Amino acid sequence: MRPAARRAAAVQPGMPVAPHIAQRLSWLYAPSKEDFAFALRTALAAILSLLIAMWMELDSPQWAPLTVWVVAQSSRGESLSKARWRVVGTLVGSVAAMALVAAFPQAPGLFFCSLAVWIGLCCAVATLLDNYRAYGLILTGFTSAIVATGAILEPDHVFEISMARTSYILLGVICEATLAVIFMPSLLAQARRTLHLRLATTFGETRAAAAGLLEGDIRPDALGKVLMDLVAFNSQIEFAEIELEPGSRTGDHARAALAGMLVMLARARGLSLLAAGPHADRTARDEARAVGHILRDSRLDGSDAARTPPLRHAWQDRPAAMDTAEDSILPRLFTALLDDTDHVMAEIVASDRPVRGDRFRFRTVSRRHAVEAVENGVRAGCAIIGAWLIWEVTAWQHGPAFVSFVALVYGLLATRENPILAGMPFMTGGLYCALVAMLFVFLVIPAITAPEVLVLALLVPMTIGGLAARNARTAGYAFSFNMFLPVLIGPMNQARYDEVSFLNTTCAFLLSILFAVLTYRVIVPFRVDSHMRRTAAWTERRLRGVAGRHARLSGHQWLATTASSLVRILRNASAVPPDMLAQYMQAQLRAMTVGTCVIELRTIARQDHLPGDVRTALWSFLDQWKKGHPGLQAVQAWMDDRQRETRDEDERTEMRRIISCLHLIRISG
Repeated sequence: MRPAARRAAAVQPGMPVAPHIAQRLSWLYAPSKEDFAFALRTALAAILSLLIAMWMELDSPQWAPLTVWVVAQSSRGESLSKARWRVVGTLVGSVAAMALVAAFPQAPGLFFCSLAVWIGLCCAVATLLDNYRAYGLILTGFTSAIVATGAILEPDHVFEISMARTSYILLGVICEATLAVIFMPSLLAQARRTLHLRLATTFGETRAAAAGLLEGDIRPDALGKVLMDLVAFNSQIEFAEIELEPGSRTGDHARAALAGMLVMLARARGLSLLAAGPHADRTARDEARAVGHILRDSRLDGSDAARTPPLRHAWQDRPAAMDTAEDSILPRLFTALLDDTDHVMAEIVASDRPVRGDRFRFRTVSRRHAVEAVENGVRAGCAIIGAWLIWEVTAWQHGPAFVSFVALVYGLLATRENPILAGMPFMTGGLYCALVAMLFVFLVIPAITAPEVLVLALLVPMTIGGLAARNARTAGYAFSFNMFLPVLIGPMNQARYDEVSFLNTTCAFLLSILFAVLTYRVIVPFRVDSHMRRTAAWTERRLRGVAGRHARLSGHQWLATTASSLVRILRNASAVPPDMLAQYMQAQLRAMTVGTCVIELRTIARQDHLPGDVRTALWSFLDQWKKGHPGLQAVQAWMDDRQRETRDEDERTEMRRIISCLHLIRISG
């Protein structure tokens, strides 16, 4: 549903407004236990880091609570991963800043051009990485900017400034980790239980989607949601691995289970095309619906692999005409679908019951967006140059703060799939942050005379911000509010912000967000339509390339990369016309089905026991497929004749596999 449609559906004419407002604010006055615990522990960790930094008499203690809010995540695995990469990024960025200041101490033009190139390079390479590895590289860039701009007026003290910056980061990470350990005991058992429950739930959703495909009654948006859940879950498994015991292969088995679920969906879609095709009889359609009902109604909870065999027997016991090769396609594919179900069940059980000495590995790949990487790098570099020119022209006293804020905001938005969409909530959250900080600087902080009172004063807005971060509707606003509130308040030991300093700092902060949002919209802006065209062309090239004699991409990897590209489009498709989006989604689903068939044919062609003439014909077809001229009907007719001539049962089985794949490729268009 589009945002406008959601707003229209939210309040109907004649509907009382008060209950609607109360429902939208339920995250604030009626949070869940988990949300409140997250908000409270993160707020306490942020305040604790601030008090320790003030006790240590660090010159900018507000950077420590900022680190706490950056690192804090809903799971310990995410927090630990982000903290690790934040420390690495800070250390590398500090070294880079010292190198830049040492290289250009009296040449501001060369200094800022080099800084822009460095930050652009960090943003570009980060676009090619996954999860918090990308964040670590982004952090390297904007840490360099913060340290370097802080040392512009006193370059001889760049080492001390760099050490202070690193101290804030380490202090914030330690405080967040300490409070998380106190609030989240029994981490190992809870992590395994959570992972297994989510696997079972996702498996149930996948079976329901596969059943919907077989029955022909699943909506594209429902199938898209299942794919989104699978892709998101797959990217988060590495965080669960951090929480589990070292050396466990739980994560590999979980990834294998999710890959098997993608295979189930691709197999079910192929079966739905066969059952709905013009050559399918009514019995085939009835059988497809019957198996769909069996899949949907079966009580498969992901913990008992013995429930799958009845599904296979329920299909095999049904009468089916198998006089011709084409008649045998449906039974073979239904059996393969049930084998896929068995495989997923086994992987779920293996992930929940680790075995000592298990050496199972499951390798995954992800698509590298080269064009987006170049655009991100160019955009970030131009933004730094533009911010420096504004400072150079205006001679603004807070120009260095403006440049560092621009680098920081760019770094925070650069890892988002669509920075333009993320920019406006970030700006709104920054405005809320400025208003609350103004109340604190003008009214609250002057009246505080003891650290205990400071704790109580900060606990209220920080806890509210933590609750907002856990709510999907307000998370974008909380992103900037939580991180920059202590920065704008600027608590210190021996002094406090005067009104002029506060207004200048706040102005630099808000203008940096506005500047970043505008440059994201002006300099090579992200366009979902052009991204869709690039993705479609990339998919078509890869679809031809998987037929190569030396290609190594597996069916699981093909499905994972294609599904990930489709999901990225779906997440940013609010402005795409529904008919265009549906057409694109069908094309991507077709590519998923056809790609798995081509990869299976390639795997069969590499088998030595296959008859020589069959291998030659199969490789000839694959070579022609790679060139874009497959001659599908001719090779399928030859395979049909060859299958009828053979008497060896193993050879007939392989021929049925080949014919099934060729038939699926043909009906997929």
